[in-house]
Amino acid sequence: MQVFIMVAGVFTGAHVWRETAARLAAAGGEAHAVPLTGVDPARPAPPDGVGLETHIEDVIAAIDAVDVTSGREIVLVGHDYGIHPVLGAADRRAERIARVVYLDCGMPQNGVPALAAVPDQELRAELAERARRGERGGVLAPPALDAEWERWGSTAGLGETELKRLTSSATPQPLGTLLQPLRLSGSVAAVPVTGVLCTENGAGIASVQRLVDFGDPALAVLAGPRVTFFELPTGHWPMLSCPAALADVLLRAAAGAGHRLRAPGDDAPPAHLRPFPWDLPELPRDRRGPVDLYVPDGEGPRPAVVFVHGGPVPAGARPRPREWPTLVGYARLAATEGLVGATVEHRLHDIADYERAAADVASGVEQVRADPRVDGDRIALWFFSGGGLLTTDWLAEPPAWLRCLAAAYPVLAPLPAWGMAGSRFHPARAVAQAGDLPVVLLRAGLETPEIAATVEEFVTAAEAGAARLEVVDVPHGHHGFETVDAPEKTRPAMRRALRTVVTHLTA
Repeated sequence: MQVFIMVAGVFTGAHVWRETAARLAAAGGEAHAVPLTGVDPARPAPPDGVGLETHIEDVIAAIDAVDVTSGREIVLVGHDYGIHPVLGAADRRAERIARVVYLDCGMPQNGVPALAAVPDQELRAELAERARRGERGGVLAPPALDAEWERWGSTAGLGETELKRLTSSATPQPLGTLLQPLRLSGSVAAVPVTGVLCTENGAGIASVQRLVDFGDPALAVLAGPRVTFFELPTGHWPMLSCPAALADVLLRAAAGAGHRLRAPGDDAPPAHLRPFPWDLPELPRDRRGPVDLYVPDGEGPRPAVVFVHGGPVPAGARPRPREWPTLVGYARLAATEGLVGATVEHRLHDIADYERAAADVASGVEQVRADPRVDGDRIALWFFSGGGLLTTDWLAEPPAWLRCLAAAYPVLAPLPAWGMAGSRFHPARAVAQAGDLPVVLLRAGLETPEIAATVEEFVTAAEAGAARLEVVDVPHGHHGFETVDAPEKTRPAMRRALRTVVTHLTA
């Protein structure tokens, strides 16, 4: 059996692992929750302060306390911030570690502080500015109210008792633990890893597979033979919301079980690079900087549909989104209807990039409108997936020339793990201001639960605000249905949505 050494996230001490540890022990394992200096009462902060290195030493001490003659393998489990000291310790004791478990957390990199993983973007910017001014001491106060925990992750699955326990036992986080860079030699890269994704917090195995499929070399390691994944249908604190299920997953992870991702190039092409469900004329692409135009033969100017890809898409992804079959296919399909089809490249590479991406889209749209082949007073915008948040500005203040806004399987409110609770990019809040702007929503019937919840929020708000919303359902469609599902299941809805957009453009 294994020895599980578990490290908690920000503001939470070793106590949060109590139920999970008990279940691991009952299954014959050995479990130790590491008390972190300056966080757990058992280890008060020293006079010279606490940094990430302090917590790395705490984890190393727990590793070294395991009897090397026992023959038991050590599995390190890092939740949230806890993955940073776990990786730092594993890098220095790699020969002792059988597996590292990433529990609902990011992938820390050498030289990057834990601050980069703080989900609340406003708080992250504030702390970065304090660090720039040299203010590296002190502590970060924990949430004082139960509702404030949503800034740090989804509280789905937590009952009132668990949520109050989280708040009442929370302790301040030493700022040095968030600001001190993680230093790795590379030894930890040889240790097998398992990712446990809490789907109610906004990420699942399918979304990670999509990131790998995008072709960024930096993410190829996730499809390696020593990497496995599990999902838990809960929020960000599974050790409190479902400790039995978490213990079961940890035991299975320690045994090397779990889902393995498909590497790029294996077998069939990834979903986003499969063929578009229509055989369309090979209309030439007219590339003008960040904009690609597909212009039908004949006299102009013509109405245009600008297709806006989703994301975040890693900067290293190849081919680029505007070259994907779906974007090219829709643009050419629009051209068969006598419209100019346009695709716009934008820089949504990370959750923090929405402001930049919105500016890219606005600039690209103006470029399309200025083209002499385009009727700049008859424009439709069509958004996909994570690009759905970019509809916000157009819904809140629709210009007179915008005749229709469409969205396919969109994200229409920030997902819990994105740390955007106070962000302006929230279409479900903006749709009430859309006025007479026609909105066409292509809704995937088999959408992932976390995205489906944002769509439902948007539809409810649109109905309450008397928005001109037309929902076109694709009952058997998944996220990205154009290249994922059988054409006979998707084409009727796609055609209906396009014809609706054409009607609004040509009326």
